[in-house]
Amino acid sequence: MSNEEQNKAEERIRSAFKERDWNEIKSADSWAIFKVMSEFVVGFEKLAKIGPCVSIFGSARTARDHDHYKMAEDIAAKLVRHGYGVITGGGPGIMEAGNKGAYSEGGKSVGLNIELPFEQFNNIYIDRDKLMTFDYFFVRKVMFIKYSQGFVVLPGGFGTMDEFFEALTLIQTNKIGKFPIVLVGKSYWEGLVAWIKSTLLTHAYINEEDLDLFCVVEDATEAVKVIDEFYTKYLLSPNF
Repeated sequence: MSNEEQNKAEERIRSAFKERDWNEIKSADSWAIFKVMSEFVVGFEKLAKIGPCVSIFGSARTARDHDHYKMAEDIAAKLVRHGYGVITGGGPGIMEAGNKGAYSEGGKSVGLNIELPFEQFNNIYIDRDKLMTFDYFFVRKVMFIKYSQGFVVLPGGFGTMDEFFEALTLIQTNKIGKFPIVLVGKSYWEGLVAWIKSTLLTHAYINEEDLDLFCVVEDATEAVKVIDEFYTKYLLSPNF
């Protein structure tokens, strides 16, 4: 972290303890509310008619010559050939690979970009009319969930875990339908899955059936097969 970034981080901490008068609170919060509303409105308008799509999550740091990048590209291409569009976070790495795979097959390629101080910039494989840039993570996550009929999760860091557990929690609590969540790469995910079973399940913080809310596969063909088999039984529709 640079000195400038460190100073900004410290200023945010200090400002959290600063007492503000009512005019300051009202002014700042009112503008934030309007900004949030505008992001929801634009997102809903652009995504309302995109049709059945699958979200692909994964690290922004994955290099283009990495196996995970190639796998994400292959998964996206296969999904398009099977009739789905692809939604990603719009940035580099796995996100770029997902959009590239969809774009290469002439499918719908959606990018939900986010303003960040590093890593995040939109990739060139997103349909121009399906690129959105958000300031708020929570608005962006609503768009992922609302307009996806499945979630494919490749290896990634904190952001990927956040997206995985967000979808998992909403399905577990019946806030959205039981859409398929597919973790790709058994060696990457086996430690997390083992911990979920040995710790969360052992302490009864989840139920045995909650383990059925996601599955782990090894390659692109298996990932797409899970999505296809799920939708042989259900009609495609927005989540809420």
